[in-house]
Amino acid sequence: QVQLVESGGGLVQAGGSLRLSCAASGTIFAINVMGWYRQAPGKQRELVATISNTNDVNYGDSVKGRFTISRDNAENTVYLQMNSLYLEDTAVYYCTLANGGGIARHYWGEGTLVTVSS
Repeated sequence: QVQLVESGGGLVQAGGSLRLSCAASGTIFAINVMGWYRQAPGKQRELVATISNTNDVNYGDSVKGRFTISRDNAENTVYLQMNSLYLEDTAVYYCTLANGGGIARHYWGEGTLVTVSS
């Protein structure tokens, strides 16, 4: 079984920075995509960023230029560096793993709350 454990959420002032981490454990295939989605109150879950095992990255439009995703393949850990935070970045951030190539099985973490205050 695969487990994803997020950490690093919290309260930060607008304009500040925060770094999220997510460690995956269990049977992790060499070909995989890890990433982050977020869900704000009353809104649909949206893409933040994803990164493949070959470091191909993809960002949601609302975070481009402010957030940076990275990963440590040896530790099966993905990071999200969030800079220049806006009030509207307030959300629960979920770590995700698409495990394997082709028809990959998807896993989700329990989420970590990021609150940006004015």
